[in-house]
This record gives sequence, structure tokens and C-alpha cells, in this order.
Amino acid sequence: MKKILIPILIMAIAISLFGCEAANVHENENLSIIATNFPIYDFTRQVIKDVQGVEVKMLLPLGAESHDFEPTPQDIIAITDCDLFIYIGGESDVWVDGVLANIDKEINTLKLIDFVELEYEPETIGEQDHDDHDDHEHDHETDEHIWTSIENAKKMASTITDKISEKDKLNELSYRLNCEFFTQQLSELDDQFKAVVAQGKRKTLVFADRFPFVYFAKEYGLEYFAAFPGCASEVEASAATVAELIDKVNSEEIPVVFYIEFSNQMLADTVIEATGAKKMLFNTAHNVTQADFDAGITYLEIMQSNLEALREALK
Repeated sequence: MKKILIPILIMAIAISLFGCEAANVHENENLSIIATNFPIYDFTRQVIKDVQGVEVKMLLPLGAESHDFEPTPQDIIAITDCDLFIYIGGESDVWVDGVLANIDKEINTLKLIDFVELEYEPETIGEQDHDDHDDHEHDHETDEHIWTSIENAKKMASTITDKISEKDKLNELSYRLNCEFFTQQLSELDDQFKAVVAQGKRKTLVFADRFPFVYFAKEYGLEYFAAFPGCASEVEASAATVAELIDKVNSEEIPVVFYIEFSNQMLADTVIEATGAKKMLFNTAHNVTQADFDAGITYLEIMQSNLEALREALK
């Protein structure tokens, strides 16, 4: 018993001393964090779970498309007043630089796109882009949907943990334990995705919609065929695009045609009507509905739904 108690007492004393020293860093009174989209919000929520006096709020209105987001005066006030502002970076967050430049005080920020290895959006339908990242002649846009990779999600959670711990040393141990538990859950989900892919009869996914899953597809060695890149502004597909999608589904006997959240699903409906394939949602998790938010939905739950959809698609 003494052998067990002594290390615990030593750790308790160390944490106590560490906490006292950190009290001057931040008193943990209403530590306020603003996250732009749902993945960042949820990763942060998992990290700060059960820590009193710390809160995170999501900037993107529930049910809204991030590509169309423009901050309101109230949003700018919230960013100005928060202790930490976390955003992805990339095309959908181009407004951030302008906002920060016009705030007359230094804002503590975390730009997560700087902490992962970047991929590029496919330029045309069905393109598999495996170009060297150092190719400066590359004409494609950087893909900002970094959270669709579970490995990236782990990196983002760890980076968020580091940043919050800098602000609140008093609760660093809690943040790190929460992050460790969350990354373990992500690893378990990652293993499930790998098992589904390994057991699948095919490796090709068809999206009658935008394709914001370049990171996800690369992570699991999947091919993809889609109507538009992830950040495409097009809302209607050309007749040639529709014909290519239908031909792809028919020629390879693809069982599932995917659409993404908040899509009008019109293109997917056209393709399944012509092919007899099943229409299914594959969710980017960039945002959620009010009902899902109120029910406490998480990134892990959304990706678990994607796991089941993937299982159907690879049969």
C-alpha cells in the first residue's frame, strides 16, 4: 500500500505546486474560446470537458454553409473579447485576416491549417491528385477540409490542448487527460475504417456533389469520382458531368452514390434514378443542424455514421 500511495502523494504535491505557480498565468475565470466551425468546436469541447469556468462557442451559425459565412458585428465583438480564437484557415476563412487587422488589440489565435500536411483539391471530375507537395507549379487550391482525416483530427486536438494549456496552466493535466481519451477514441474509429476498407470489394467512391474528402480518401487509399471539388462554387452540373457520373456508376456497378450535408441532393437524385444505386449521406461534419446540436452530437458520432455509409459503398 505504501508503494502505491507514495507516488500518488508525490504527484499530488507536484500538481499542487505547479498549480500555485501557474495561478499568476491565468486565474481560470471565464476562459472564453471561439471556434469557427463545428469540428474545431467539438475538438475543443472534448479537451475542456468537465473543467469549470472554461467555455467554447461556435461562430458559424447552425445549419449554415461555411463557404458563405461572413462575420456580423456581434461576431467581431465576440472575437475581440475572447481569450482564444481558433480557426482552420484556407478559402472559407479568408475573412479572418481582415477582421484581425482591424481589431485594435492583439488577439490570441490558433490557425490549425498550419499544423498539418496539406493536400490539394481535385481540379476536374474523377481526378486523383497525387502531385508532390513541393511542386510550386501546382495550380490547384489547397484543400481546407483537414478535419476529414482522423490523423489530422488527432493533431488538431493535440494542438488545441497545447494552446489552451498555455492559457490555463492550472488545469493543464485535465486538458491533457481529456485529449488523451479523445485521441484513443479517434484511434479506435480509425481502426474500424481501416477494417471496412480492407474488407471492401471496391476502392472507388462516387459523389454526385462536391468532394471535400481528399484527406479522408488518401488516408484510406480510396479512389473517388465526384461532380465538383470541395470548395466549388458551382451549383448545377453540366450534362457531360451527369453523363460521366452515370457511366461510372453503371460501368463499375457502384452500389452507393453519396451527397454531403446541406446539399439539395438534386444531382444525386438524377444519378440514382438513372442507375438504381442507393443514395446516402457522407457527412463532412463542418456544421450541424440546430436539432443535432441540441442533442449533443459529436464529431465521433458523425464519423461513425460515415463508417456505416462507407461499409455500404464498398460492398
